[in-house]
Amino acid sequence: MVSLSALDYTLIILFFSITLSIGIYLSKKSGKSSSEFFLSGKTMPWWLLGVSMVATTFSTDTPNLVTDIVRTNGVSGNWVWWAFLITGLLTVFVYAKLWRKSNVNTDIEFYEFRYGGKPATFLRKFRAIYLGVVFNVITMSAVTLAAIKIGGIMLGLEPWQTVVSAGLITVAFSALGGFKGVIYTDFILFFVAMGGAIGAAYYLVNLPEVGGMEAIMTNELVADKLSILPDFSDKNALITLFIIPIAVQWWSSWYPGAEPGGGGYIAQRMLAAKDENHAIGATFFFNIMHYALRPWPWILVALASLVVFPDLASIQEAFPNIANDKLGHDLAYSAMLTKLPSGLLGLVLASLIAAYMSTISTQLNWGSSYVVYDFYKQQINPNASEKKLVAVGRLSTVILMVVSALLALLLQNALQLFELLLVFGAGTGLIFILRWFWWRINAWSEITAMFASGIISILLKLTPLGDFLFKAEDSVFESYLEYPFVVVVTTAIWLAATYLTQPESKAVLQGFYKKIQPGGPGWAKVIEEANKDGVDIVDANETWSVPSGISAMLIGCVLIYSCMFATGYWIYGDYTYAIILTVVALIAAFLLKNVWKKIKTTIL
Repeated sequence: MVSLSALDYTLIILFFSITLSIGIYLSKKSGKSSSEFFLSGKTMPWWLLGVSMVATTFSTDTPNLVTDIVRTNGVSGNWVWWAFLITGLLTVFVYAKLWRKSNVNTDIEFYEFRYGGKPATFLRKFRAIYLGVVFNVITMSAVTLAAIKIGGIMLGLEPWQTVVSAGLITVAFSALGGFKGVIYTDFILFFVAMGGAIGAAYYLVNLPEVGGMEAIMTNELVADKLSILPDFSDKNALITLFIIPIAVQWWSSWYPGAEPGGGGYIAQRMLAAKDENHAIGATFFFNIMHYALRPWPWILVALASLVVFPDLASIQEAFPNIANDKLGHDLAYSAMLTKLPSGLLGLVLASLIAAYMSTISTQLNWGSSYVVYDFYKQQINPNASEKKLVAVGRLSTVILMVVSALLALLLQNALQLFELLLVFGAGTGLIFILRWFWWRINAWSEITAMFASGIISILLKLTPLGDFLFKAEDSVFESYLEYPFVVVVTTAIWLAATYLTQPESKAVLQGFYKKIQPGGPGWAKVIEEANKDGVDIVDANETWSVPSGISAMLIGCVLIYSCMFATGYWIYGDYTYAIILTVVALIAAFLLKNVWKKIKTTIL
């Protein structure tokens, strides 16, 4: 526990006051209509949306998660989420424009636009509750759990005290200000959070007991954790930390914020953009910041923590008030922050509060949009007025906050939830990629994939079946062996369901194509049948931009991974690799600029 100075309290109170004031100021305008409350009238610029995406994923649990990964598996362990860059850039250069052209209010509304009949209606309603409530509550509880751990270590707060104090302000400005309040506060929250993370990393790496970057590099407790790539001679590490994420995970799994083809709060921001180009610009900016810049301050603190707190026993000794069920390597980040001086401590605490508020406010607004548009309006009150929809949105915002806070009190660590969410979405990702470009995908494809993935994951996690099939000496390796198994079985099941059920009707498929113009060989049969029926569904002014989009995705991956690696090598003092990778990044940026021009031309 640390003692806060008057300066620290002043910074935190000022931060709280600004964010709450924004919510109150925007409450009247946000309450005019459900479109204003959830999408800000679809008029937002790329830079504001991009910053909001970055701020949202800058959650309180992310530094804890990264710290847990680094302390357990080294820096290379981060490939478990770095691999999602491929998904992110596929969304940028292929799917962002498609989402904006759909003009739906939520990505769940897409189901009754792409599919038809009772299966589509069921899928929309079920996913609204499944994602907007169940998955959303689980995600928010992980963020709140991190806040509980930070409050316990740094301020000596009981879990309920942290939940109440952090949650009240967040739910207040989220319910009052709506989406625009979330976006505007995110802009402030991003700079506060980023400034706090960088300031903390610089100070903590240079603590006397740590000794600076050179001392960290030569410390025997840290030396084997530094590599950005896994040890290729270690089969288990190579498969679990690199091959599975790069070869399978990025395209096969649904995960909040990294959905294949875009979805969730990322889709919400693309739908709120002024036009297709702003949607592309926002998502590209997000991916640059999320992968190339932001991880390193957290990684540095995690490496320094290995010097100060080499194991769990040392953390427990330093903080005896922490309950055993909350003890984990993720606590090391908060433990290191207790060593910050006055002023910087206040800024960092404000930055952690900012990270918490940004993520929770987005999850609340996004989740309540599902409840309002895709469940309440569809199932309960189709004729509800705009004021009624806003009122239901505000009420569901409060309820989601309360339920997630209660769940957070029962959880232990962030990595536990990350793995659970990852396996639960395994095998469904390919559908989200193909449904835009293959006419044969239908509502039953998604329904069977969703249930198959969930049921198989439960059987592997909660019954002896997982141990029987994947018994391994390394529990982490065992856990990751389950993932490709779920992917293969789930994929086989939904493909079988696709061919065993009837395709969507001509009217649905032709209507979808006419509006979206996805192009490609996957729609050849639909176009041919439309021509035979004398129905014109092809816009002659549209060209198929997917090949250029995939080229941009590959070049973008080279650009961002090069920037990320180069940053690491500059920090490590390995200037040869740093210079080479910087040059590679510059070349990739030049090539991407030329490809991007082609993509923009095709959508103007």
